[in-house]
Amino acid sequence: MGRFVEVARKSEIPENGAIGVEVGGKRLALINLGGEIYAIDDECPHEGGPLSEGAISGEEVECPWHTSKFNIKTGRVTMDPATDDVATYKVRLIGDAVEVEV
Repeated sequence: MGRFVEVARKSEIPENGAIGVEVGGKRLALINLGGEIYAIDDECPHEGGPLSEGAISGEEVECPWHTSKFNIKTGRVTMDPATDDVATYKVRLIGDAVEVEV
C-alpha cells in the first residue's frame, strides 16, 4: 500500500483543465473534471506527449502531439495511435490540498 503525498492545491487546477506535477520521480497529470480531481500518467505511451497539455472533452483527454485519447477516470486508451493505457492514481482532497497515493 502506498502513501499519500501532497502534490498541488485544488485551486491551482482550472475547471475542466489540467496541470502537470512531479511526484516520486514520475510526471502526473492532475485533471479537474467537474470539480473532481483525477491523476493519470502525464506521458502518452505512444511518443511521450504531455497529457496535462491536452484538450479535455467529456471524460477524455487528448494527447497534444498525435491525438491519442484516454479516459480520464480509467486511463484506458480510447483513440489511437496509442495502444497502451495510462496508469491512474488514487487522489484525496484535504481542504484545498490535493494528495496522490504513490
